[in-house]
Amino acid sequence: MLPQHRFDPELAAALTMMPEVDITDVGAARAAQAQQLTASLATADTAGVDVREVTVPGPDRAPDVALRLYRPRSAQGPLPVVYSIHGGGFVLGSPDVDHDWNLLLCRELTALVVSVDYRLAPEHPFPAPLEDCYAGLSGLAANAAELGVRADRIALWGDSAGAGLAAALTLLARDRRGPAICFQHLCSPALDDRLETSSARQFTDTPVWNRRSARLSWEAYLGDGVRGTAGVSPYAAPARAGAAALSGLPPAYVSVMEFDPLRDEGADYARALRAAGVPAQLRLFPGTFHGAWAVEHAAVIRNATAEAVAALRTALGR
Repeated sequence: MLPQHRFDPELAAALTMMPEVDITDVGAARAAQAQQLTASLATADTAGVDVREVTVPGPDRAPDVALRLYRPRSAQGPLPVVYSIHGGGFVLGSPDVDHDWNLLLCRELTALVVSVDYRLAPEHPFPAPLEDCYAGLSGLAANAAELGVRADRIALWGDSAGAGLAAALTLLARDRRGPAICFQHLCSPALDDRLETSSARQFTDTPVWNRRSARLSWEAYLGDGVRGTAGVSPYAAPARAGAAALSGLPPAYVSVMEFDPLRDEGADYARALRAAGVPAQLRLFPGTFHGAWAVEHAAVIRNATAEAVAALRTALGR
């Protein structure tokens, strides 16, 4: 640990037990993640929550999109929704990644949590993952009555690349006059392919995620030679959206970690939303790093979790 990285003591103590995320070999990274998730899924506590999967029509000429639904067993009537988009640098992950988190949200909010299983880069670069997320959201809204959801109370939640997709989906749904989104909850969002912020330049050696990982993930998502060029769409990298494009979006909560290459782009996005007249709360958690959410017992993460749940509870009217 370098001296300038003054990690929270509880997080620092957990670092030796945290697996490194190395996406130089995507196939190997996926296999390692699948092995880790097998153990955690086997011990997940689903008490009081009904978990099932449905499929909805995918984008034009693309496969159907799978949605994993978490419904509180005792809940009555139409429920508000948290539409959950997992992280993984655009190249890793599935609804399994956030299984425990989605169970927690379902219980704490008495809400339907819907996790979308989108296609991954580099096999399926932009816009395929975003279009899958949009198709899943559209299918959810179209089947609101059957699924017992309040189509007027859908909040987006995402972490890392999932938060970047959530921000992009908010833009896309608004511009296509698609399903209404009442709130966007962005945790450590990946928003800017240019990687020119101070944190993106500084944090080349941070645990779990660093500048090199961020560069590789954007190259996979956008395709060779596209990252950092002038033509990158704001639907791919929402940090490129101008003030006019941000105006009229739903309120946002943006949380960032102190020692994270993505820190400043998240903070900048929250400020840009505010400048465009969008209510946006920005929260920086000191002593943290990208992926620190996994250290659930640390006081700073318990506080972050409580605050995240509270923000969603307010947004959903729970």
